Amino acid sequence: MVVTGNPLGLRDLVIPVQTLSGDALTLKRGATLGDTLEDMSGVGSTYFGPNSNRPTIRGLDGDRVKMLSNSGSSVDASSLSFDHALPVDPLVLTRVEVLRGAAALQYGGNAIGGVVNTLDNRIPRAPQPGINGAAEVRLGGAANEYGGAAVLDGGTQQFGWHVDAADRHADDQRVPRFTDNEGTTSTHVRNSDSHSRSGALGGSFFFSDGYAGVSVEDYHTNYGVTVEPDTRIQMQRQRIATAGEWRDVAPGIARVQWQFASSRYKHQEVEGDGAVGTTFQSDGKDARIEAQHAAVQTPWGPLQGVVGWQWENSDFSALGDEALVPNTTTRSGALFLIENFKSGPWSLQAGARSERVTVSSTGGDEDKFGAPTSKRFSPKSFSLSGAVDVGSGFSLSSSISSSERAPTFYELFANGVHVASGAFEIGDASLRPEKAKSVDLGLHWQQNGAKWGVQVYQTRFSNFIAMDANGDTRTEVNDAGEAESIPVYVYRGVPARMHGVELEGRQPLPSLAGWDLTLGTTVDLVRGTNRQTGEALPRLAPLHGSLSLQAERGPWMVQAEVRGAARQNRVPALDTPTGGYGTLRLNVARHFDLGSYDALWYVKLDNLANKLAYSASSVATIRDLTPLPGRSIFTGVQVKF
Repeated sequence: MVVTGNPLGLRDLVIPVQTLSGDALTLKRGATLGDTLEDMSGVGSTYFGPNSNRPTIRGLDGDRVKMLSNSGSSVDASSLSFDHALPVDPLVLTRVEVLRGAAALQYGGNAIGGVVNTLDNRIPRAPQPGINGAAEVRLGGAANEYGGAAVLDGGTQQFGWHVDAADRHADDQRVPRFTDNEGTTSTHVRNSDSHSRSGALGGSFFFSDGYAGVSVEDYHTNYGVTVEPDTRIQMQRQRIATAGEWRDVAPGIARVQWQFASSRYKHQEVEGDGAVGTTFQSDGKDARIEAQHAAVQTPWGPLQGVVGWQWENSDFSALGDEALVPNTTTRSGALFLIENFKSGPWSLQAGARSERVTVSSTGGDEDKFGAPTSKRFSPKSFSLSGAVDVGSGFSLSSSISSSERAPTFYELFANGVHVASGAFEIGDASLRPEKAKSVDLGLHWQQNGAKWGVQVYQTRFSNFIAMDANGDTRTEVNDAGEAESIPVYVYRGVPARMHGVELEGRQPLPSLAGWDLTLGTTVDLVRGTNRQTGEALPRLAPLHGSLSLQAERGPWMVQAEVRGAARQNRVPALDTPTGGYGTLRLNVARHFDLGSYDALWYVKLDNLANKLAYSASSVATIRDLTPLPGRSIFTGVQVKF
């Protein structure tokens, strides 16, 4: 069941949704969500080393990609800085869903690039009598990782419960020998070790027309910051959530769904001597209600729709010498409407959303950030999507949208040294909402196990909020009492254009010696241009793709994959090109019985040629310090019961 972007529960979707679950998720799980999703078409990551790796969609990052937890907002500080990790452990996830383009409209302007929704069963949504679950242990990889997770679900027809726990340790990441921008040669990414642990407890009551449940969770991580050899981040997020569904509420209302969550996030940057340099705190609450009306029969076909209300409230503070933003509050409320019409081979979906956003600077160093002030915005978004089945397995899809995003507190009020990125960042309190108009066209073919699709898209921003170097420098005194020159980066609105092509395919091949063979491929190309200067937008991945061959026979699965990226020469004037690369990966997996339980053993061999490679989507000040992982072997066992 696709949850994200499918509030109507439709079997055939107009919108482009990608999902990752089951054995595919088990084999692709990385240390971070960015690692886990990087093979998906159109999806990349910010890659600030092995610990801070936030997903990007179609070249867009930060607050343009909405991170959700069970379709509710994920409160954290990952969009503020590239070195801030997501409080998500992929080990306990059962499913990840990705929306791109106009499909994300129902989640607001902060989903202008797309949505990544992480799903678990912490609030059970259906009865699961008895006890079932899964346990997994794993070790190896380029960071000598070892860890594991256990998930338990159970209950009766009237009540369901859930428990999960995970723990992960990793050393400094091993890479091919390289020389960093400070002239130091190494085979490890310095200060990149980590330890994370998480746990959750949840339960739901079931009744004839729905359910109601609640969950509590706690996530801790302690990891090093590569750009600062002696600095560590201690981060914790606690979250309580409730969700439910009521079907056949009243005549004309088929279903009402609701959810509410309250999160407390704390993030401390600890110096080498144990002193806390900066403390980031974010307390947030979000609520969402969706009401689906009963299908309305028209002469041409049924019309189904959802009307919804969403509310978010967050208080953010940064205390310490390295605070680059004042204390802030962000309040937002939104109404949205989505209607879906189907007639024969045709499907149409239209949506509209209106928001009210208030971003306020509430206190801090007035000499640095100025007097408290408040900014109000009224973003509005619209979309129209369509699809048609043209026969012989072919279908066409298209969408157009107009989206607006309110500037974030750091885009408005930042003013200080951002040590993680090695830059002095300056916000602009006069920024207007980011505005974009997009068009997306797709051709898809699916028949006899084969599945191919190509998407072309273009987004024109009349006001793209970019953080660019302006050529100036600031002289600051570091912890050693030495003066150093730091580049200045400013947030400003510029006209911009992004366009690209995505190709993804899966093609069964004739069997060989009893092995069922499948060829798979992905190709991504995105181009971003500042229409004011003609320069490329920063941190965009070059043309990249993969080619894989998978062989299955009985309980065995073997997959060989070549992944490559072209050289990225399209960079802003103050950035540097990133070299291309090609890496080889090999996965071997086998299902077997462990008593009465189903078990999966797997081995993953990565970067077999130990190729030195860098990510073009990393921020320029960290890129030379964090090559991609070197040759490694990783193994694990998952048992389901």
